[in-house]
Amino acid sequence: MLSKTKEVKSTRAAFGEALVELGAQNPNIVALDADLSCSTQTKMFGDKYPDRFFNMGISEQDMMGTAVGLATCGKIPFVATFAMFASGRAWDQVRNGICYPRFNVKIIATHGGITVGEDGASHQALEDVSIMRSIPNMVVLSPADATETKAAVKWAAEYQGPVYIRITRTSMETIFDEQSYVFDTKAKIIKEGKDVTLISTGETLIEAYNAAGILSEQGIDAEVISVPVIKPLDCDTIISSAKKTNKVVTLENHSIIGGLGSAVCECLSENYPVKIKRLGTNDVFGQSGHYKELMAEYELTAQKVAPKIAEFLKK
Repeated sequence: MLSKTKEVKSTRAAFGEALVELGAQNPNIVALDADLSCSTQTKMFGDKYPDRFFNMGISEQDMMGTAVGLATCGKIPFVATFAMFASGRAWDQVRNGICYPRFNVKIIATHGGITVGEDGASHQALEDVSIMRSIPNMVVLSPADATETKAAVKWAAEYQGPVYIRITRTSMETIFDEQSYVFDTKAKIIKEGKDVTLISTGETLIEAYNAAGILSEQGIDAEVISVPVIKPLDCDTIISSAKKTNKVVTLENHSIIGGLGSAVCECLSENYPVKIKRLGTNDVFGQSGHYKELMAEYELTAQKVAPKIAEFLKK
């Protein structure tokens, strides 16, 4: 399942490519964008299928409402904009217009997390997973690389109901092998271990995996679990691993409040309480800077994460 190469690919480009492929297979696939098609990569679909592409301008709320109208006519709308705007500016339309009646709308939220970089705190969605997973009927996906992004988009097209897919601005190292990877709602153990369970999603999965490598040099055997679907959460896999290690650490490019860490805490506190450490942005806003500098500043890199896990295990 894991890739043998360390090729760096854009998750946004993977989304655009998947959408074009879906468009060829299903004439009911349509795309809407809020004047960001070059950034979100819906431009690929627009160039190929101009009669099925709608640039709604800087009007995210109207875009969500229009997507609902298209869904009522049997279309499968893919709505793309930055995560900050999809989860914040258009929240009312997503909750009441899409999720309440459970319309078949797919929201592709690009530029999630602090790695939006130079655009700064106003554009760095650190709360979007918390917002979206709290809405009934919403499924929340957070793919970790280009392979998983393409598979997630295709899975969402087949799923009947609202889906929120969070992808990032940065290009990421390929983790999963494109030929063998199959997307489903299950969490995936990508490295087995016995001393601690390290759970991650999206952009920080590669950091978690690399942190496990650093820890192994210190004699710490970490199990690494990938969670591409934050809602509904695969509790069974997480509980099974927690029973083996009795210590759990979560890592995410998101606030530790309401995101993956909170979801894991909810799962384990009700089923198998163990010691848990949540790593992510610690109830703060982001700031402007190069994405690599920000990952280090907010201590989300493998080099910053590994010592925190080692210290957690000593307590």
